[in-house]
This record gives sequence, C-alpha cells and structure tokens, in this order.
Amino acid sequence: MPSLPQSPADGRALLLRLLAERAYRRGSFTLASGRRSDHYVNCKPVSLSGPGLALLGRQLLACVEPEAAAVAGLTLGADPLVSAVALQAALEGRDLDALIVRKEAKGHGTGAWLEGPLPPPGARICVLEDVVTTGGSALKAVQQLGEAGYRIERVVAIVDRQEGGAEAMAAAGLNLRSLFLLEEVAAAAERGGAGAAAVSAAAATSAASSADVRGS
Repeated sequence: MPSLPQSPADGRALLLRLLAERAYRRGSFTLASGRRSDHYVNCKPVSLSGPGLALLGRQLLACVEPEAAAVAGLTLGADPLVSAVALQAALEGRDLDALIVRKEAKGHGTGAWLEGPLPPPGARICVLEDVVTTGGSALKAVQQLGEAGYRIERVVAIVDRQEGGAEAMAAAGLNLRSLFLLEEVAAAAERGGAGAAAVSAAAATSAASSADVRGS
C-alpha cells in the first residue's frame, strides 16, 4: 500500500474508502441491540489493520478535547482505538493515556473495571467507540468511568448508525461526535460497487471482443 496521505481531508477520504470496502455490508442482519437492519458495519477489519489504525489514530485524536487526560472505551471494539489515539498523541507530543473498560469486573486480583494508567480522580476522559447504534456500549463505559470519579462530556465514534445513539447521548448530557454517518459509508460502498461492476462489465466486453477477433 502506498504511503498514507498527510492532509486530514485526504486521510478522511481514504479512511471512508477502507470502511466502505472492508467494514460495510448490505443485507439482512440482527444487530447487537437486537434490532434488524439492512446495513452491517464491523470496523475491526479496518481498525485492526496497519493503515486503518494509523488513519484512525489521526482522525479520532482531532476530535478529542484538548484538556482530556485519557481516552477510554468498552472492550473489544474500542481496544485498538484507544491504543491508536494514545500512540498518535505521543507522536504529536501530547500527553494522553489509554484506558480499557471491561464489560464486567475482573474476576480475580483487584477486581478492576478499568485497565491502563489511571488519571487522578476528577480528570476528564473522552470515550471512544467504533459503531454507535443505540449508544448502549458507550454509555456503559461512561457509567463505569463516572463511578471511578472521572468527568466525561464527549463520545467520539467512527460511525454513527443514525438510530438514536446521538439522542441517547444528549439525554445523558454527552456530546457525540462521529467521523462518519452510516449514510456516508453506505453511499461510498454503493459508489465503489458501481465502479467495480463497471470495470467488470468493461473487462467482460473486452474479453468477448477479443474472442470474436480470435474466432473470425
């Protein structure tokens, strides 16, 4: 793969293309929330790839509050995200740690809900999420962080599915920022599919023409 683009706009465009190609599917699916949907988004093929991780680190970090002491998110989807953002912050000379919020308390040792270098109580933390549908996963992370004494005002997601997550965040006093809306990813996938179909059709026409020439 060629070197990653340096401008934020070009980086965002490439990230959208990767999500459309590797993370999005259209069909009939049952989501984690139990809802049925024609759209499925699984960001892990992007967030667990080298280029995807590098792009996400830059794009997500730009949405994190300057005064945040750490980024955090609910395991498993947020694990690569918080790591990528903390790494990108270090590369930019910014002090920002990463925390992982467990889905349940550790069953041994300290019984901790949180993993990582804990900031002092009262510190602001930005919550990261891969895909927001109803907002349940992010809100669970917010709850655990709040009970640990931290301040959370913002949730940053890769994709907002536009199914009530932003409203649920607002009702909880949180601001949701997303890199992309589901409609953007779906539209990019449709454009990519149309382009691929056109290339395939052109190739088939060319092959048929060549066969006719050989046969004449």
